[in-house]
Amino acid sequence: MPRYTPEQLAKRNASVWTDIQIILAPLQFFIFLAGVTLNTLYAFNIASIDFYWISLAILFKTLFFAILFITGMFFEKEIFNQWVYSKEFLWEDVGSTVAAFFHLLYFVMAWMGYPPEVLVVEAYIAYMTYVLNALQYLVRIILEKNNERKLKGQGAI
Repeated sequence: MPRYTPEQLAKRNASVWTDIQIILAPLQFFIFLAGVTLNTLYAFNIASIDFYWISLAILFKTLFFAILFITGMFFEKEIFNQWVYSKEFLWEDVGSTVAAFFHLLYFVMAWMGYPPEVLVVEAYIAYMTYVLNALQYLVRIILEKNNERKLKGQGAI
């Protein structure tokens, strides 16, 4: 089922929030790669890395995740007139909420004094929730690009 009406598609293509998301999403992916790399090097004792870098990496990842979520809210409001959990973006928003929960849980657990070994596992869980959510977005993007081509072929846009 297509997510966008032809009018919403035109709004999406003209929105500054679309451009911001297109710029920030790949940056978040590179921050994710750096974090997973540091986490893996630390977890398997491959390199002598201070645990500080693990926390710093997930901090940056969490901040970027929050920025993307907030700019996504502005996008959703502009296109679908609802800040979050619009029917068109429901599952992406639910996935983002779950991922945000696990990213923030890392810091709650750190504040509670959990040992680094546990925090490394929690960081992996947070990163995994990001991957699952990102894959969900990619699938939807591919489906929408196919729908956009179909609408262009029909002369609807």
